[in-house]
Amino acid sequence: MGVIYDLTKTGIPPAAVSTDSSFIVAVQWANNERLLVTANDNHSLPGQGMISWFRTVSVDAKGQNYAFLFNNNRDGDYNTSTSDLVDLDLDDPDNVYMALYQDDRFTLTAPYDVRKFLYKVNVNSGNAHSILRGGSKTNQFFMDGHGRVVARIDRTEKPLTDHVLLNIDDDWKDIAQFDAEGGHSSGVIGLSSDGKSLVRAAFNEQMGTDGLVTLPLSAGEDAKELFSDRQYDIEGTLTDPWTGRIIGTTEITDMSRDRYFDPAMQALQKGLEAAFHGNSVHAVNWDLSKQEVIVAVDGPQMPRSYFFLDRTTHKARFIASTYPGLSKDQLGETKPFPYKARDGLNIPAYLTLPPSKTPKMLPVVVLPHGGPRARDEIAFDWQAQFLANRGYAVLQPNFRGSSGYGRKFEEAGYGQWGLKMQDDVTDGVRKLIADGIADPKRICIVGGSYGGYAALAGAAFTPDLYACAVSWAGISDLGTLFSEERRYSGGDEWLMSAWRRFVGDSRDSKKLEAASPAFHVDRIKAPILLMHGEADTTVRIEQSEIMEKALKRAGKKVTFISIPKESHYMQSAETRIRYLTELEKFLAANIGN
Repeated sequence: MGVIYDLTKTGIPPAAVSTDSSFIVAVQWANNERLLVTANDNHSLPGQGMISWFRTVSVDAKGQNYAFLFNNNRDGDYNTSTSDLVDLDLDDPDNVYMALYQDDRFTLTAPYDVRKFLYKVNVNSGNAHSILRGGSKTNQFFMDGHGRVVARIDRTEKPLTDHVLLNIDDDWKDIAQFDAEGGHSSGVIGLSSDGKSLVRAAFNEQMGTDGLVTLPLSAGEDAKELFSDRQYDIEGTLTDPWTGRIIGTTEITDMSRDRYFDPAMQALQKGLEAAFHGNSVHAVNWDLSKQEVIVAVDGPQMPRSYFFLDRTTHKARFIASTYPGLSKDQLGETKPFPYKARDGLNIPAYLTLPPSKTPKMLPVVVLPHGGPRARDEIAFDWQAQFLANRGYAVLQPNFRGSSGYGRKFEEAGYGQWGLKMQDDVTDGVRKLIADGIADPKRICIVGGSYGGYAALAGAAFTPDLYACAVSWAGISDLGTLFSEERRYSGGDEWLMSAWRRFVGDSRDSKKLEAASPAFHVDRIKAPILLMHGEADTTVRIEQSEIMEKALKRAGKKVTFISIPKESHYMQSAETRIRYLTELEKFLAANIGN
């Protein structure tokens, strides 16, 4: 369920938006009167297994008068997602543009063909009609905010290549090609603020990091660099909520920071950072005059909170907090905890200490992130703060292979599952012990997804280091993982090449077994807690079932809890409460607090 607040008036209860049992994953204004709400629900189909479904509906500002988008199009039933929003239309606010795969089998024409079409969709009725047929390899369209398609991306195989095609007088011209092997892509994100160029994320060889550059739409324009940094990759881009144009970038040093290309917007950002010093501050929406701004603020001891800023009066009014019941004195302080790995590589990490406790001989929870192409930062982390509140110090290492620190740091983790990536986690724990912060007999490793794999690998490959291990939706058998990905993706070569880049050759069964915790349960000494959502389509529940069976066969201590209807991402409050309840009980029994 979602809620809609009327910010023009105070004291009015928010309107509810219900999607039954589905989870709301995105909300966006289509125009001043209606919102687009995207919901996710996973279902098991006979012969196909668990499938993720995404659907977008339109509702009015009171959360009423629902319109299911594509409700007049039977291709919507063929697609697992009817949520690919390409663009709004500033000149025609009752319609939006969305992409959908169309299957010729429904029209009984031959030869059968499946390709992406662009549709104009009425947000009041939900009716859609196609306006453009993509090429046989098209997977993305780009528009100018006024109903015109300016570019598309086609992906070809052998070798995997992304082609950028410009729409020049209704004729498509292939102007640039980019290597797509290993999960790479063209990097094209959207249009520049002036509409004269595409904006793409690109590797800067001199800097060694990913920055932003332009790709001009006409021969008269020169490409230029929009942003780069010698130490950090861009984390994301900032878009104008009215035009969808790229107007800035987000970078994470230790904390997330927004940077705008326009001096006036950057001045606003600096003012916000000064007003909410010590926290990450983001202008998430504004009116056309930019005098009324919605601001999101968060920090390690401040759960994300929203404010309504009136720039004419220079006053900010509190709207809502994601965790309204928490106070600062209940939360731990998070600080950088950098250290060197055994081979000399600098590993960024963060340490959250329990409030009002001396950092000496503490019980410790090691919390490696998922991904592994992701990273932790100094921000509010619901799991880390729960653990700190319960008396545990929490270590969050950004091991090699993590994103954000440049291409070289990420590539250092390729093929290193269970090897150097795991050593980086181990070396952080040993630093905590050497510094006297950790009680070496009371350390548990806890993680989800790749972090769940790291937790199981920690128990299997460094069995004397951890007193217990907890895996949420963790991977236990890499060979089976490859098989599952190949089956459920239909052999998607782009996806499989990405897995090969991160994990290694899928045909090297010996290496995969050597790095798979399920094949090394005989070495495990610590009790294991496994938890997994039954509707998980990212890491399927079979991975936890394999681990449980292997541990039981070896006579090891294991508890396995499956959560009905839950996906990979702990989307429901009930799941998070259940997870934290079981985690607290398990930690108390094994390392105390």
